[in-house]
Amino acid sequence: MLHIEFITDLGARVIVDVDSADKLLDVQRQYGRLGWTSGEIPSGGYQFPHDNEPDFDWSLIGARRWTSPDGEELVIHRGHAYRRRELEAVDSRKMKLPAAVKYSRGAKSTDPEQVREKSDGEFEYVTLAIFRGGKRQERYAQPGQGRPATGPAPRPAPARAPQAAAPPAGPAPAQRTAVLEAPPEDETPF
Repeated sequence: MLHIEFITDLGARVIVDVDSADKLLDVQRQYGRLGWTSGEIPSGGYQFPHDNEPDFDWSLIGARRWTSPDGEELVIHRGHAYRRRELEAVDSRKMKLPAAVKYSRGAKSTDPEQVREKSDGEFEYVTLAIFRGGKRQERYAQPGQGRPATGPAPRPAPARAPQAAAPPAGPAPAQRTAVLEAPPEDETPF
């Protein structure tokens, strides 16, 4: 049995049991649709293959796509809006990089130093994800939206009644976590 620790959209820590590794992404999708996250944004943002960008399943990281009234493509993650930016390929003597699509936002004073990146001038930003190079990974595509998969589609873990674990004796009540089973997929608000 595997365990994933999520942070809910309200900041609570919840541990979810997963039957096996092949069901891990299904559980991440299920809770990610609720806005729950299972990790911190790495320095430089999550790295994904360029070909996964059009149909990337943002629920895997607890995010969702949103189009502003002005038609701008954004991704919402933990209450922050990340803009879609297309980066041109770089081909110089010092550096060679393929074209990329990046989702980033302006840094805030509350952002940890390790996720802030400097740009030209004094401006700092935070990158949520960058899609560059690499080979497409079907497991990152929205189920039923990507290219045909080579094997059978994964099925969500069977749902059982939620069960709270006995709270640990040591931590203060605000730091306690609960152990839950995955809810049925049709109970998500999105």
